Amino acid sequence: MEYKLRVQSLIDEMANVVCDFIQASESGFNDGWVPATYIKDQLELNKSAYPQGNKIDNKTGWFFATIARHLQDENKVLFKKIGGRSYYKTCD
Repeated sequence: MEYKLRVQSLIDEMANVVCDFIQASESGFNDGWVPATYIKDQLELNKSAYPQGNKIDNKTGWFFATIARHLQDENKVLFKKIGGRSYYKTCD
């Protein structure tokens, strides 16, 4: 059980760092909505999800999506989608 608690604690810590980054970035964007692509690029959150040597090995945004959902579940960020683009903003 200790491992599970440690992993959950690290996820919380990573999510809080991402949330702090979103909040710090809001002033640079219209209405404070930060593009998900900007967040992923700046924090290098596009990661490979496939085992090494697998036929498919491309980096995707799955890792950021997991963190962003965690932040939504904690009511720390808001989400909106315009066309094919996603945006995030911290809750007031």
